[in-house]
Amino acid sequence: MSFDTQRLLDLLPTVYRVRDEAGAFGTRGALRALVDVIAGQVEVLEEDLAQLYDDQFIETCADWVAPYIGDLLGHRSLYGVTDRIGSLRAEVANTIAYRRRKGTASMLEQLARDVTGWECRVVECFQRLATTQYMNHVRRDHASWVAVREGASLARLGSPLETATHTVDVRRIARRRGRYNITNVAIHAWRIRDHRRIESPAAKLNDDPDDRRYFFNPLRSDAQLFNHTVPEDTITHIAERANLPMPITRRELWDDLQAFYPESVSVILDGRVLPARVVAASDLSDVGAAWAYPAVDRVLVDPVLGRLSLPPALVVEGHDVPMVKPVVAFSHGFSADLGGGPYSRIASFTDDLDAPQRVSTAAGLQTALGAIAGSAVIELEGNGCFEGAFTLRAPAGARIEVRAAENRCAHLLLKDELVIEFEEGAEVTLNGLLVSGAALRVPPISEAGRLRLRHCTLVPGLTLKTDGSGEHPGQPSLVVELPNVDVEIDRSIVGGLRVHEGASVRIGSTIVDAGAPTGVAYAAVDGAGPGGSLEIVTSTVFGKIHTRILTQVSNAILDARLLDADAWPHPVHAERRQEGCVRFSYVPPGSRVPRRHHCQPATEADAIRVRPQFTSVRYGHPAYAQLSRRSAAEIRTGADDESEMGAFHDLFAPQRETNLEIRLDEYLRFGLEAGIFYAS
Repeated sequence: MSFDTQRLLDLLPTVYRVRDEAGAFGTRGALRALVDVIAGQVEVLEEDLAQLYDDQFIETCADWVAPYIGDLLGHRSLYGVTDRIGSLRAEVANTIAYRRRKGTASMLEQLARDVTGWECRVVECFQRLATTQYMNHVRRDHASWVAVREGASLARLGSPLETATHTVDVRRIARRRGRYNITNVAIHAWRIRDHRRIESPAAKLNDDPDDRRYFFNPLRSDAQLFNHTVPEDTITHIAERANLPMPITRRELWDDLQAFYPESVSVILDGRVLPARVVAASDLSDVGAAWAYPAVDRVLVDPVLGRLSLPPALVVEGHDVPMVKPVVAFSHGFSADLGGGPYSRIASFTDDLDAPQRVSTAAGLQTALGAIAGSAVIELEGNGCFEGAFTLRAPAGARIEVRAAENRCAHLLLKDELVIEFEEGAEVTLNGLLVSGAALRVPPISEAGRLRLRHCTLVPGLTLKTDGSGEHPGQPSLVVELPNVDVEIDRSIVGGLRVHEGASVRIGSTIVDAGAPTGVAYAAVDGAGPGGSLEIVTSTVFGKIHTRILTQVSNAILDARLLDADAWPHPVHAERRQEGCVRFSYVPPGSRVPRRHHCQPATEADAIRVRPQFTSVRYGHPAYAQLSRRSAAEIRTGADDESEMGAFHDLFAPQRETNLEIRLDEYLRFGLEAGIFYAS
């Protein structure tokens, strides 16, 4: 029974209620006010009693209770950051199921997924081992040869989904040297996740006279499409193709279109999702100025390049479909929730201002920016493109936030520089925006202010070529020509920065990409002199740095190099070394920085060995800025908490792997040996 204020008042004699209405207790309603306080405390007590009941079950208990329930089951605690990288609740809930199925492939797979938070697939290597057939138990699906006519099987060779058999490999799987042996179990983990974009306008190929060739990527460049991952229902299920975030190949889409369309890839024309029978997979690679195969009677999709081709005419259910600009839904791959995109950013929203003004067109955005008279929030709806030239003027003391809606990524296609002008004490925040075409500029006519970039991408190179490379790799993404401006960049991807000597910049969990390690990532407005004071935390910087003061560098990678005849004396150059500290970071040899603490390379002899190696350094690639497994251990585990250096520090990949190894010691069957392999 719930005791609210009215219920408690009803329990009192009527005479007291009447006297309270008459003001007999000092002021009118004094008794009601007292009962209201009592009812509030009763409500707190009732809620606590209800939570005590919920705390008896792992599915409904409070987060702090989960470890105590685990203690009752003999659950061992793992690395200190487990709550940030995996699901302790899921692991404790499945502990009994783990023990009942101890050592089985399905159990090990669920364990790996719960502990690491990655999608995983377990392969018992003895099943992929070529052996002599026993005539009383012939295994027809275990042949020691490969049919070269089975293209689908050949495409899966070397992947966790392959069905071919191998000769014995006696090297140890725990060291990732060998794999196929009787006692080996391979655990494949996917570090790259699929990010789902819906209702995204396709980007038309420039100079296409027929308006029939489009890109899925709003930046008008090639982009690999991924399947949308389907969660597994039971612990006894072994992950299949649909459960794993993998790139979609042309053959897969051709052989089984229904497996990917429309759940992973869909095309919308005139407000309707096209049926699968009018869609086909194709190779749309460049052949001169044209694409390899023109669409004739069906819509062609190339999942490898992320391209789309429309036919001259299309008939669906007896009706002609207008050949208007298509809208698409697709998934792309990336390692982390970084740079904006279709993931939750609500925790980063400014929540103490008035309700946001929502706009859905470029004209609406221009009107909203021009009408700013004080603090305001402008929210861009959908994943559409807002094309135009914009100017943002922040009044004195005002707080302005321009953001994409939750789980959306609005695209600002700038025809000219986005000018941000401050009056004294103003603050401007950009959140969740994809900005291309031109740079952001704070002109010298402004006054002191603060600029925040959260979950934004200022495309390195301003715009992209068709192959994904930057159109203008040497051009900066942000130019601050004004002193006394504080710039904060958090969980973003940006190009080079040009900052006035009197300004200050703080970079956290961000990728700064000047196009190459020899490019200029940070400098003054002229691109050569010292920029304002700089702080870099858990970030990756591709390019040279010249700053007045390097206040702090922590858990970061500064990948910079000098050209053979470079005018710069140092790849990373701080004018004043008496202030600041560089700790647990990679700093290229020859740099002039403040005092160092546990930085790499530790000695000149280690300079080549410990230099960071990346899976990809091209923006837009699924593994962009991801540290390669070939990188030295000093880089992969060199942060102050033994995580990796760089922008993906907060993924805690080394801790995930360590936690899984600890759990495997407990749950792996005696005599077996496991190895952890990264599938992406």
